[in-house]
Amino acid sequence: MIHTGHESMIVRRSAALVIPLVQLFGLYVLFFGQYGPGGGFVGGVMLAASLIAGILVFGPDGQPAATAKKLLKTDGLGLLIFAGVGGLCLIGGGAFLNYSSMQLPGLDDPTRRYLGIVLTQIGVAADIAVAAVSIVFSLYSASSNEVSDG
Repeated sequence: MIHTGHESMIVRRSAALVIPLVQLFGLYVLFFGQYGPGGGFVGGVMLAASLIAGILVFGPDGQPAATAKKLLKTDGLGLLIFAGVGGLCLIGGGAFLNYSSMQLPGLDDPTRRYLGIVLTQIGVAADIAVAAVSIVFSLYSASSNEVSDG
């Protein structure tokens, strides 16, 4: 049987309320992870979990799944951001991800460090979210092929 989403209106309405809150908290964890627990990995997992919950509740043809499919088009962007920040550090004469070595004109050292950390965390979060959503769509594709082959 192919999954078409949850039938209960209570589950759908609850998910429509909770999913944006999880995404907002995931962004909070992503952007404020350098001050406490959290960061790119945890923020990316939370964002991916919210998209996966939307796919499970509203089905693979619903609006959350369409958003998740758009996210899959950004595959590799996180790695590009991460490597780009590290490359800017190398070009500046420092070690990879030595944020104070980034050559960005007009920024003082603390601002360069903050910007480097945030961009690195965004790159990590993007790759984690894309990988998790990609796994879900791959599993869905494999299960729908088994149903049509059987």
